[in-house]
Parts: sequence; structure tokens; C-alpha cells
Amino acid sequence: MTRFWLGGYGPGMDGAADGIGLLAGDEGREATTLAYRGAVVQAPSPSWLARHPSLDVVYAALEGDAAVQAFARTGESALTPLGAPVPVGDGVCHVAVAPNGSSLVASCYGDGRVVRFALDGEGRILPPRPDAAAALRAALFGDDLDPDAPAATPPGDGVAAVDPYAVGGDRASHAHAAVFLPDGRIATTDLGFDLVRIWRASTSSATQRGSGLTLDHEVVLPLGTGPRHMVMHPSGHLHVVTEYSCEVFTLAAAADGTWSVVASTLSSPIAQVGTDFPAELARSRDGQFLYTALRGSNTIAALRVRGGGESLESVALADSGVDWPRHHLVHEGKMLVAGQRSDTITLLDLDERTGAPLGIRHEAQVPTPTHFLPVR
Repeated sequence: MTRFWLGGYGPGMDGAADGIGLLAGDEGREATTLAYRGAVVQAPSPSWLARHPSLDVVYAALEGDAAVQAFARTGESALTPLGAPVPVGDGVCHVAVAPNGSSLVASCYGDGRVVRFALDGEGRILPPRPDAAAALRAALFGDDLDPDAPAATPPGDGVAAVDPYAVGGDRASHAHAAVFLPDGRIATTDLGFDLVRIWRASTSSATQRGSGLTLDHEVVLPLGTGPRHMVMHPSGHLHVVTEYSCEVFTLAAAADGTWSVVASTLSSPIAQVGTDFPAELARSRDGQFLYTALRGSNTIAALRVRGGGESLESVALADSGVDWPRHHLVHEGKMLVAGQRSDTITLLDLDERTGAPLGIRHEAQVPTPTHFLPVR
């Protein structure tokens, strides 16, 4: 049996989910059924989930509570809190875990923060020491500071966000996702400032317990594109889907480690900018295809990866079967789609040769689903 942990929006985020749920279905490509088994642990709006690479620990972005929390698996289908929620930032909507399990990066849509936390040997989230903010401020800006000056960004945030297009400060930073790069650096998106930022893990003594980020450099995307989510391709390219312009940008790293845009492609030739708002970007296991969901038309756009990973070609657009497809996942040759507004999930067949979604195999009722995470 195939099983997935389910994130969702609770009453505090105008949803009906009451915690992290469990979805169960048949195994293999011929799977035909999915069933929602209810919440396995109470949590307020766990909108995004991530797992530890080696431990049976799941991390949740508690979006409405501006916190992140760890949960340990305690049975075949049970989770229990592993420590209390840790405050992070307004509208935290994404968490990513380092491949070696040493740290977690949280992205906050509401205030633009990107925060890195150390994880202990059991997977617990280690909050920064209370005095770390003052220490980091002194390390970054010196001790002779104007006491009336704005506070520095908190530990883990690296440096303050700057809008490259700002005129009179009329835009806001909205961090949305993070990806660990093969060389250990971290890429994050800022949907509000049209940026992909590349960070290094901070080694400053001012940041406690191994947490902290230092900005390495930024990739500026065209004004108004709204970079949202990313996929690291086996070729080494980074693909970024944009919420406002319905595009997928391809980034590549030069020999000196500097990233830049090498290509951009419309998610679909018939996507309607201003009506369609791409959500997740997912890839097939072999990396031949990418998929993004267009909220608005409620469709799934399929793109074929060409060349050495740097080129994309739109190949299909199909009905997702849900309203407001917030997240989707390719699993065993099929696709699961979470409909935030329809309180449903669908299971779609995928054509092995062309990558195109072929039709809806099954539908299940689920309270305000926002994210799938395969159970280990």
C-alpha cells in the first residue's frame, strides 16, 4: 500500500484540516483508489511538510501560527510532536531539510524571512539562543549603532532583503521556497522581489548552534514574474516556476559558482497571465518531464526537458480534476493533485512516452489539502 502524509489548511487559514493527515492507496502504476484516513496528529495549518533524510521525522510549516514543528513517527501511521513549535516568521509556507539532516530552512511569505535552524541528532529543531539577535547585529553592522535604527534581521536570516526594482519602497519581500544545491549552498525564491537568492551556511560565531545564512549572490528575474517554487534537475540545472508570468526559468551555474538565467519557457502556450497562477513545479523521476499546476484554469501543464537540461518544451495541458491545485506530486508513474478549494485530491494517469496527463483515475474527499509527502 502506498501512503502519504497530508498537509492542509485549518480553521485559522479558512480551511477544514485539523492536523497532518494520512492518505492511503494501492501500490504500483495500476493503482486505482485513494482513501483519506483522517488526521494522525493535531497541528494548526501544517501547509507544507518535509522529512528528515535518515530519521523517521516530519517537519511542518505551521503557516497560520508563524512557526515550524518537528514530528516523530511513533507507529505505522502515527506521528507525535518532537518538541514544541518554534517561532520563525509571518506566513511560513515552506520548509526544506539539508541532505545530511543537519539543518532546516524555512521560507516566510508574510515577512520575507528565510531562516535556517540547526537540527540535533534526533531531528529536533534547535531554536537560536535569545541573545543571538544582538550578537549577529553587532557582527554584521558593528557595535557603534544608532539605537533608534531599525533592528537587523534575526538569526538565520543572513542579510536584509533588498528590492532590485524598488522605487519608493512600494513592494514587499515574499520568500516562498528553498532548495539545497549540490555544493551545499541554498537557493531561495522571493516572489515579491522577483529574485532567486543563493546563500551560504553561516560560520560566524555570532550565530548559534550552526544556524544562520550569509547571502552569496542574487539572480534577478524580470519585473513582475513572481518566482515561487523550484526543482533541482539531475543535469544540475535549477528550474523555477513563476506565479505571475506563468513561466519556467532555467538557471545554470558557471565555473565560478555564479548562477544565472539561461532560458525561459511559458508553462503552456495558452496559459492566461493574470488568470492562471502556477503553484508547484514537480518532475518525473527520470527528469524527462516537468509539471506545473495552473490555479485558475485548474489545469496541469507538462513540459519536456530537452538538450542537457537547459531547454524546455511545452507538450500538454490537461484538466487537474480539482479546484485550485495547490500541490501535485509524481509518484510511480502517476500524479496526485491537491485541490485546496474543492476539498479533493485526484489521481491522474501519465503517458510514459509523452509525459502527458491522460485523465483522472480516482478522486477522494480530503479537507483543504495543500501538500503531499510520501511516507517513508
